Amino acid sequence: MSTRFRHAALVGKFNSGGIREELGSIAKFLVARGLAVAIEEETARNTGIADWPTLDAEALGKACDIAVVVGGDGTMLGIARQLARHGLPLVGINQGRLGFITDIAFGDFAAALPPILDGEYDEERRAMLEGGVRRDGATMFESFALNDVIVSRGATAGMVELKIEIDGEFVANLRADGLIVGSPTGSTAYALSAGGPILHPGIAGWVLVPIAPHDLSNRPIVVPDSGEVAIEIVAGRDASVNFDMQSLTSLAHGDRIWVRRSAHHARFLHPRGWSYFATLRGKLHWASGAV
Repeated sequence: MSTRFRHAALVGKFNSGGIREELGSIAKFLVARGLAVAIEEETARNTGIADWPTLDAEALGKACDIAVVVGGDGTMLGIARQLARHGLPLVGINQGRLGFITDIAFGDFAAALPPILDGEYDEERRAMLEGGVRRDGATMFESFALNDVIVSRGATAGMVELKIEIDGEFVANLRADGLIVGSPTGSTAYALSAGGPILHPGIAGWVLVPIAPHDLSNRPIVVPDSGEVAIEIVAGRDASVNFDMQSLTSLAHGDRIWVRRSAHHARFLHPRGWSYFATLRGKLHWASGAV
């Protein structure tokens, strides 16, 4: 029986009815371990599960003391943003290839979960971003992100021109397809594909990565996460900003996107012996030449 946790939130891959059986298996397993189970409402709606209580993310954060997330890193990102303010720890169970933050294979959950539920786990806290958009001095959008904040050009338009400041100091004018402000967690996502460096989660910094810049001298840069990054739309049509899965389109010239470190952290629980470097080796095939 679990001696550490008593009420589990169960979250499944968004818009995936095919995981109903898997979610049911995990829910029954948790109940057998003595935990109460509540299903996240979008998960219940998309899978048709009706055997356990259904709560929205806000209610889950208040009622539960652990969240089990079944799916991939995208599923984890979506719920982590909503639960971080409640300090709820999350455990990731992956259906397919192991993710960077959903690191328990579905076939291994029956062996991996009991020690975690009894308090035997490795915990890590991931820094989060918060920010928004100001227009004519008024805030018109605010959100959180675990991975990144991305300012990008419109689907059919040319480049955007962006003015970048950090703590009020002018840093650069950038003409590009966009700019990524990534956390250490996000450094292995879009920022990596755009040529940015990998940041270890223990580094207190952000990576600023231009997307297809006009000038090759515009390179990625790592900056402290203690400052506020401001990005002003100077030129370009139909620019948009994306906070993980939350987007605001049709930004206007003069709009200012601000990004700073959130007071909240995402909490992830891993099986004992979990290693960030082992995750990188597996995901990025760093050991492919080893003998």
